[in-house]
Amino acid sequence: MRSAALCITVLGLLMSCTSAEEEAPPLRDRAIKVVATTSIVADLVRAVGGSEVSVESLMGPGVDPHLYKASARDVNKMVESDIVVYNGLHLEGKMGDVFEAMAERGKPTVAIAEISVPDSLLRASELFQGNYDPHIWFDAELWARAAHALANALGALDATREATFAARGDAYADELQEVHAYVHEKADAIPGEQRVLITSHDAFGYFGRAYGFEVLGLQGISTASEAGAADVQNLAALVTERRIPAMFIESSVSPRGIEAVQEAARANGFDVTIGGTLYGDALGGPSTPAATYLDMIRYNIDTIVEALSNGERN
Repeated sequence: MRSAALCITVLGLLMSCTSAEEEAPPLRDRAIKVVATTSIVADLVRAVGGSEVSVESLMGPGVDPHLYKASARDVNKMVESDIVVYNGLHLEGKMGDVFEAMAERGKPTVAIAEISVPDSLLRASELFQGNYDPHIWFDAELWARAAHALANALGALDATREATFAARGDAYADELQEVHAYVHEKADAIPGEQRVLITSHDAFGYFGRAYGFEVLGLQGISTASEAGAADVQNLAALVTERRIPAMFIESSVSPRGIEAVQEAARANGFDVTIGGTLYGDALGGPSTPAATYLDMIRYNIDTIVEALSNGERN
């Protein structure tokens, strides 16, 4: 019912804003108004758009996009924007009807993960209702593809700045290649048998594939369904058997699940530590070590390396 009501709100707002849009200054005379869903997508828009865009993120630091529901205020922001940029691949699973309604009424919308990465490079998962894993940003090379795709989308919106966006997309892609190399270099410090990354939910699959980690999540790719007692016990048994030194909680997911695994492992006679908090589906706030995507990726790998390379398999 709530979804249907929001769709009606979308249609009503789009119709009421038509005259206002016609009176708005041409794009070439102002910054492009972009509404992004997650803080990670918003950061990409800022990196590629620079001063040529004004960006508003619907979700702040620490917000779980799998569970987020658009409010009427969010819908209004999207209606009043020039373009809506979201991750797609069902990351924002409770907003699909809103995006569809926007597109049907002519509002430019960009599902950045869907237009930038071919199916052959996407991770399929039976754990996510047969859909592709949406967390492409954990592979910096895939996120570089997203940067180029976004530059093309912004250039298509305003051809007078097409070259500017293309240049910024290229420059940011170069930075992403640098951080990609950094992660590889840091990961090499961890012996191969210790490259086991256990997190709150299965968000780090692309990270594991790109940088040589076995990745295990207590929950599936989406946090919409909670882990049960059997999931906790099974993961605790695996941690105990393989003597994995550390697990990690995520900034946008409750730590209770991982803490339950830790307690269950202790009951099995093995003391696994919490290696730290990783930033998964959302960036941190301005005062955190993960205020930007590049900072987040560096912080995550530094945290992982410290915990897994120093942990003793007691």
